[in-house]
Amino acid sequence: MTSWQVVRLLAGTFILLSLALGVPGSPLFVNTWWLAFTAFVGANLLQSGLTKWCLLENILRKLGIQPGC
Repeated sequence: MTSWQVVRLLAGTFILLSLALGVPGSPLFVNTWWLAFTAFVGANLLQSGLTKWCLLENILRKLGIQPGC
């Protein structure tokens, strides 16, 4: 997997997990404040789309994950 694929995989996982923990109708509901984490991940995706820079992708590259196209 390339770094951009790992970033998107982690972002999707974090969004789904935080929704499961933050939506009152979910069987995994803990607290509605988990929805703030969903907003944080979404804001980071928006920022990376506008600036073409992602901190997590840089970290992954330093860990040896190959850069994407």
